Amino acid sequence: MIFKVYYQENRFEVPVRENTKSLYVEAASEREVRHHLKNRDYNVELVQLLEGSHLDYEQASQNYEVESIE
Repeated sequence: MIFKVYYQENRFEVPVRENTKSLYVEAASEREVRHHLKNRDYNVELVQLLEGSHLDYEQASQNYEVESIE
């Protein structure tokens, strides 16, 4: 499954929408994604499962690059 993660790069700053970044992670569950990212200094706002037409739309983006959890 592919998940889209919305995050702020510094967990100690107040979240501001304009500073929100995203990345894509291939994992079996949201829990795996959060575990994979726990050592990064990110303030994770949302982990969203992508499927169907929403996944197709994201895959068409030029910024679409998936991290795989092994």
